[in-house]
Amino acid sequence: MDVLYFAWVRERIGLPRETVETNAATVADLVDELRAREPRYAAAFAETDALRVALDQELSDFDAPLSGVREVAFFPPMTGG
Repeated sequence: MDVLYFAWVRERIGLPRETVETNAATVADLVDELRAREPRYAAAFAETDALRVALDQELSDFDAPLSGVREVAFFPPMTGG
């Protein structure tokens, strides 16, 4: 699946997107896999409370299943202004 990173998540990981092979059942499982990769991922996903996730361009939750999902995007909450 394609994983996209936006704003400071992208800055910490150093990539705007990547293709990931995973057996993760949920977004939270995917985050655990990514955190375990190396320190830059651990830093990017240190506080998931500060992140939002979209599955196939639909806002979702971290407990959402990944079955059939082609794209996961991680980004900080948007602010108005």
